[in-house]
Amino acid sequence: MDFSLLSEILTVFALSVGVIYVCHKVRVPAIVGFLITGVIAGPYGLGLVHAVHEVEVMAEVGVVLLLFTIGLELSVGELARLRKNVLVGGGGQVALTIAAFGLLAFGLGKSPSHAVFVGFLVALSSTAIVLKILQQRAEMDSVHGRIVLSILIFQDLAVVPMMLLVPFLAGTAGGDGGGLAFLWPTVKGLGLVVLVFLAARKLVPVLLHRVVQTRSRELFLISTLSLCLATAFLTSKAGLSLSLGAFLAGLVISESEYSISALEGILPFRDVFTSLFFVSVGMLLDVGYLAAHLPPVLGATGAVIVLKAAMATLAAYLLGYPLRPALMAGLALSQIGEFSFVLAKVGLDAGLVDADGYQLFLAASIVTMVLTPTLMALAPRVADALRAAPLFSTLSRRPFEREMDTGAQTDAAPVSDHLVIVGFGVGGRQLARAAKNFGIDYRIVEMNPDTVRNSAAEGEPISYGDASQPAVLEHLGVDDARVLAIMVNDPASVRRITDTARKMNPRLHIIARTRFLSEIEPLVDLGASDVIPEEFETSVEIFTRVMMRYLVPRADIEKFTAEVRAEGYEMLRVGEVRGESFCTLNRRFPGMDVSALTVEEGSALDGQTLEESGLRRIHGLTVVAVGRGGEYMANPDGSLRLLAGDVAYVFAPHKDIKAKAGLFTGRSRPWRDGGKSAPA
Repeated sequence: MDFSLLSEILTVFALSVGVIYVCHKVRVPAIVGFLITGVIAGPYGLGLVHAVHEVEVMAEVGVVLLLFTIGLELSVGELARLRKNVLVGGGGQVALTIAAFGLLAFGLGKSPSHAVFVGFLVALSSTAIVLKILQQRAEMDSVHGRIVLSILIFQDLAVVPMMLLVPFLAGTAGGDGGGLAFLWPTVKGLGLVVLVFLAARKLVPVLLHRVVQTRSRELFLISTLSLCLATAFLTSKAGLSLSLGAFLAGLVISESEYSISALEGILPFRDVFTSLFFVSVGMLLDVGYLAAHLPPVLGATGAVIVLKAAMATLAAYLLGYPLRPALMAGLALSQIGEFSFVLAKVGLDAGLVDADGYQLFLAASIVTMVLTPTLMALAPRVADALRAAPLFSTLSRRPFEREMDTGAQTDAAPVSDHLVIVGFGVGGRQLARAAKNFGIDYRIVEMNPDTVRNSAAEGEPISYGDASQPAVLEHLGVDDARVLAIMVNDPASVRRITDTARKMNPRLHIIARTRFLSEIEPLVDLGASDVIPEEFETSVEIFTRVMMRYLVPRADIEKFTAEVRAEGYEMLRVGEVRGESFCTLNRRFPGMDVSALTVEEGSALDGQTLEESGLRRIHGLTVVAVGRGGEYMANPDGSLRLLAGDVAYVFAPHKDIKAKAGLFTGRSRPWRDGGKSAPA
């Protein structure tokens, strides 16, 4: 028996273990480690692997499974909401990129057909690398994550006409059929997508229900994999990409109640085969060619990253998104995609690119892929720096936001003691519904222009803007708000919004939503009052329902749930001090609030007793508790001496807390003249 393939796969995995371990130690992303593994093991490296084609076949399975899981985590309704992003954003990115690089290639002496083909090659981005990184960084649901996903979907669709146009560009298209030779495969491919989608929605729920009834995990897993691969195969036969078919299959199953079970079964296979994809890409790099032609490779790499990022940013900006997420999406899409390799090979055979140009393309493409994890990690800082530059200053905010700054939106009446909701997805809508039901005034800010337009038409008090910008929060009245609820899914955005809001209003109660427990401590350090991690609350809800099925008394379940939450939120002990009794005070005394104010070093309160400070007697601020060194003193008497670093929990009218907050910062000493001086 021939075990050569098995031995080479073993070589790849063993080498990957060592390379990725080193990458982990030096904090380099694992994807880069897999690419380096491919370079070392490939035919242009040490030549440890000869069955390159077989590895590429298994790598393609990895891309299929990756897109399948992306579809599982999405929904048909959400995809329908992305249709404008897909058609306008994706179409704009592809068209702008083809135009930009076509003109560049034409200016360098290429013929028009060759220049257009260069634009085709550069217009496509790496679906596997970008989506894998977005998943790892939990940014699939972020604004820039949705922009990226939409553009990548369109790119997968654009592959079909690009492949069909190659013979026309090369001048080798036959005369039979004329334009129909191009039109018919396109219509056939799109028609098959619709047919697969509609048939699967009718047949898949019935099929999976029958499979689940057998209670066989093996049968369910094989059925799910078969559906994924069959759909991918059918779309491939129609001239579309395998990955697009897999995405559609995942999207169909996501509508059923079995999507989570399907996702759990697929994940281990996806991770293994996707790793082989990155290794196979690394095998394509000819290190000798790269060393001998380093200047042109670096020049081509720089041109691709800069121009392609600029075109994708422009496409996202024209959709109506703020400059920051548009820039982050542009940097995420700035590499050349894996399907471009297939397109380049077809172009090489058709004479649209010569051997040297093909090697230059491969080298520059792989270097852009290697740089992608670093570019995506630096994207927030790069976007902030570019947005602050004079060249981008007039574009850094949309016209809606500039109107807010100048007071052009006269329909937004001044409010106080209200709720500010950041993000109007499912969670934000439910919160707004609850606030409306209980008569709580609220304001909403959202970055999706279509959501803003549609919700405003429904009468919602919604504004467009980036909540991490002080001008946007100021327009929403954060200075006078009681609660800020951050309902977005992007961890980086949640941190920025929390930091900005806390600096603007020290007494604001900030409730932040996050996916993971690991995000709690950074958010608390930035000033979040309460952090709700989805994975923790989901586990609490699950065991609550399980105990109810076992007829455990509800009182016992609630007691146990309270204990679990107390342990899980141990780092939020401050919240326990401000807990139910403080909320009760807020409800029973409208216009009053309980705020946490820190005694800063250098303030006159530092070293003063409560009696000496005159906080209650002169300024009308009642200190109901004091936190010091992790301990809390409730109902302190007048002899308690305040020290720098103490957290005083003050009960008073909103306007008084806001006006007297300077007493705790050292910028004001109004009791020196009987309380007549205004706080700084």
